[in-house]
Amino acid sequence: MPLFLLLRLHRVQLPVRVTDPEEVRQVSLLVATGLIEAEFAAIRSRARQAVWQVATVTRITEEGFAEIARAGKMPEPAQAFIRFPRGLRLL
Repeated sequence: MPLFLLLRLHRVQLPVRVTDPEEVRQVSLLVATGLIEAEFAAIRSRARQAVWQVATVTRITEEGFAEIARAGKMPEPAQAFIRFPRGLRLL
């Protein structure tokens, strides 16, 4: 989920390079919504002649910080679980 990636980006020093294909897609969504700024590049792999997308996140925008603040005010979802003998739990 892009919001979780935004929260992770808030905890690291920028710029940061993102190489995981799913996270690169999430970065593009965050850029499209104006929550972050990032640069994209294609890197060609010699081993398989494949092309990989890489995103370099340069900064979180003011809108991004506002979204982070709103996320911090959301209540934590209640975690229901079933307790079994010997301390085992099922979430």
